[in-house]
Amino acid sequence: MGIALLIHILAAVVWIGGMFFAYFALRPAAGQVLEPPQRLRLWTATFERFFAWVWVTVAALLVSGFYMLSLVAQQKTAVPGYIFVMAYIAIAMMLIFAYAVIAPYGRLKRAVAAQDWKAGATALNRIRMLVAINLALGIIVIADAVVGPTIS
Repeated sequence: MGIALLIHILAAVVWIGGMFFAYFALRPAAGQVLEPPQRLRLWTATFERFFAWVWVTVAALLVSGFYMLSLVAQQKTAVPGYIFVMAYIAIAMMLIFAYAVIAPYGRLKRAVAAQDWKAGATALNRIRMLVAINLALGIIVIADAVVGPTIS
């Protein structure tokens, strides 16, 4: 279980930490120093790399999470409620991420390729909102993982 937990925590750190960095450090800095065309190109290139890592973290979280859940279930004890809260929120986060990649990120890439900066800015703003939601949900999951075992 130790290796699965390590993989699970590292995957969460990469995903949630990456969102925190993007939202609170990269976004304000890029807005301050780059004009829209350069800013949108930067975000497109950044998301291409970050989203590839998020797909890896999603897979790692699912595999490690279900593995650890199966270990708990094999003990024939009730699965604590905080684990279900964590799982449901994580699934919601994964669906939000998949939507962000399929819809607004696809629009962002097409807009940047066409040099349609207004459409690109609209798509980027949509991604920003989805990242904010997922970041908040990720923080809730962390709080649930830390506090949940103490109150279950």
